[in-house]
Amino acid sequence: MTADGEAFENRLRKRARHLDAWARREGVTAYRLFDRDIPGWHFAIDRYADWLVVHEYPWKPGDALHGARRDELLAALPALLDVPASRTVVKVHARHRWGESQYGRAGGSRKLVVAEGRLRFEVDLGPRLDTGLFLDHRRTRALVGKLAAGRRVLNLFSYTGAFSVYAGAGGAREVTSVDLSRTYLDWLGRNLALNGLGGPPQRQVAADARTFLREAGRGRYDLVVLDPPSHSASRRAGSDFEVQRDHRALVEAALGCLAPGGVLIFSCNLRDFTLDPALAPSRPVELTPGSLPEDFRGQRPHRAWRFDTRAGGVHGIAGSR
Repeated sequence: MTADGEAFENRLRKRARHLDAWARREGVTAYRLFDRDIPGWHFAIDRYADWLVVHEYPWKPGDALHGARRDELLAALPALLDVPASRTVVKVHARHRWGESQYGRAGGSRKLVVAEGRLRFEVDLGPRLDTGLFLDHRRTRALVGKLAAGRRVLNLFSYTGAFSVYAGAGGAREVTSVDLSRTYLDWLGRNLALNGLGGPPQRQVAADARTFLREAGRGRYDLVVLDPPSHSASRRAGSDFEVQRDHRALVEAALGCLAPGGVLIFSCNLRDFTLDPALAPSRPVELTPGSLPEDFRGQRPHRAWRFDTRAGGVHGIAGSR
């Protein structure tokens, strides 16, 4: 065992002791244990019930120590976290050019159900880099659940629908989920069924979010969730999307769909993202770092803002966390 390896083991052991106890109290079975906490260790480790997912992030070419660190990490995990090697999945995040998919595929399906309190979600540890549930948005989802009661909710770029599940469980009057992918909308349907939330209040729409917003009526919704990808080049969308370049128009269109008293939750996971200064008159309130759950404290996997509408315009409200 190298000194480097001992530092990793000590860090992971300390994190696991704290976060495993926290997760039991919260009823959470999918959470992050380690995220590049030590210089040179380009890995994150997530627990999904009785499985582990190791994310291997791009490292500097020519780093002779990286392979040895990978081997040391994988060899140590079974004893450190009491999970056999057969239940450890490694996902390699390669550098990709703009327009290439952020979510590659490899291997077969490996589905299981994880919990966030009383809610249940299907995840797939197999074919994609993403698993179907973004762990860093757990508190943002909880906020949406609290805001949803009696409201008409629009979830744009809905992915597998975790925000829609929280909105439905929170007592939303109706929930409209919009995503271009039929695969993800079907996955959303399974998540709704897991939580007994199917039926007329939940509507799924296979469409480009920007097209949907252009056709949506003004004042149609009371709560909009807008969590777009960093970039997209889908042929079905008809044009590419880049969040830094295009978010202002997207946010303004979403605000136009809000009824007086409505709320927009906007989030972005692009590193070094900057909110367009032209949105300042809307007085957004940044929710981050308060939007980050316990297992992501000290990290910045996303940034989130809240916009509130009133009869006289859009106003941020302090204390929205």
